[in-house]
Amino acid sequence: MAKISMKQRELKREKLVAKFAEKRAELKAIISNVNSSDEERWNAQQALQKMPRDSSASRLQRRCQMTGRPHGVYRKFKLSRIKLREEGMKGNVPGLKKASW
Repeated sequence: MAKISMKQRELKREKLVAKFAEKRAELKAIISNVNSSDEERWNAQQALQKMPRDSSASRLQRRCQMTGRPHGVYRKFKLSRIKLREEGMKGNVPGLKKASW
């Protein structure tokens, strides 16, 4: 089980990503636009660098909602492979059943 502080850190990052997503997208559009002037692109790059590091979506680590485990997490269920199996066997995950052929 992950420490509570690790879970809280990830929640903080998720909030920052959501807060700055629109602004980051605008700046990236300016940077990648070949029609914008060099000065505009330079200013956009500087503004992007001044944003908080944790506002970047690539810094997010998907964690299991139940245990906080960082590896083997299914995006659809937000559960680790271990908890997904346990909950699936209990019948708590709708539409999930053990394969047999």
